[in-house]
Amino acid sequence: MKDRKVAHKAPAKSKVSRRKFLKTGAVAAGAGAAALAMPNVATAAPTVLKVQAAWGGGIFLEDAKHYVKRVNDMAGKGFRIDLLSVNSVVKTSQMQDAVHRGVLDGAHYVPAYWYSKSPAASLFGTGPCFGWSAQEMLGWIHFGGGKELFNELMTSLGLNLVSFFNSPMPAQPLGWFKEQIKSSAQMKGLKYRTVGLAADVMTEMGLSVVQLPGGEIQPAMKSGLIDAAEFNNPTSDSDFGMQDVSKHYHLASFHQSQECFEVTFNKKKFDSLSKELQAILEYASEAENSNFYWYSTLRYANDLTKLKEKHGVNVYRTPDSIMSDQLKAWDRVLDRISAKDKFFAKVVKSQKVYAKKVMNYLLLNQPDYGLAYKHYFG
Repeated sequence: MKDRKVAHKAPAKSKVSRRKFLKTGAVAAGAGAAALAMPNVATAAPTVLKVQAAWGGGIFLEDAKHYVKRVNDMAGKGFRIDLLSVNSVVKTSQMQDAVHRGVLDGAHYVPAYWYSKSPAASLFGTGPCFGWSAQEMLGWIHFGGGKELFNELMTSLGLNLVSFFNSPMPAQPLGWFKEQIKSSAQMKGLKYRTVGLAADVMTEMGLSVVQLPGGEIQPAMKSGLIDAAEFNNPTSDSDFGMQDVSKHYHLASFHQSQECFEVTFNKKKFDSLSKELQAILEYASEAENSNFYWYSTLRYANDLTKLKEKHGVNVYRTPDSIMSDQLKAWDRVLDRISAKDKFFAKVVKSQKVYAKKVMNYLLLNQPDYGLAYKHYFG
């Protein structure tokens, strides 16, 4: 009888458990369905930095886009840079002030574009050649004391900025002229476009310097406002159409033999970011350093060939006598500005210390690449 009683109750217990399971399971299923039907609308919006470039198109805007893509790819969905082209918010000459005041979060340009604030600015991108290239100048910025001096300059000017430097540019051509230039004497009195400290150097050589934005160079030469000009490289020069106003293109010069990009951010905005995002902005700049050189040199070489073969441009190497005169002009410019500006003199001294040490090693060690080139290609 006892066994029969137990056997009689067992199904009831099982039935209750099943009923409880069905009830709780239905609740869980309903909650799951509700979750699927109602997506999370509280996801935080990404942090977006508005960065204006000094470039309206061409290879330099491509370079700016490469940097931005590296940042955005590494940062993920919670952060991105929106790149704005030239004059989107302010004129190029106003970009630094706009970043300082927070009107823009950042800018992509070159130090020479705010040279009017301080002659020392140009030393971080368009300064004298102490036997070094842009690669070594960037080495000085990152490891030779240049970054510390730049931050000191920012403090002295009261600018609320954080900057990173990248992209070692090959030496800039002497530029486009109406005839082949064989001596410095031919250049005296010419109305010539350049920027930064190069303007002082070319003025010392007897030229009348006009500082114009890149997009205004070709029209100015076409109209006769200027007689000669330089911008930066065969690709950009081709894009501007310089081959349509001149057939005489002179490569090699000391007026701007080393230059790089400056990517600058509003310091308050930068400091508000996480350490990880700050690192991404910095390290993306360093990565772009190599990408720029690999990407650009082939483009420059291809476009130089097109200028010669397709457009009939005469390409010359600037005579050593002219480049020697440029170095003498640099001496006079450096002496004059250093006598009036102690910080300028401090930066020049730091650069010379670095260049003397590093270039002593490099020039002793590296073979004559020109000798090897002539051996294989004539």
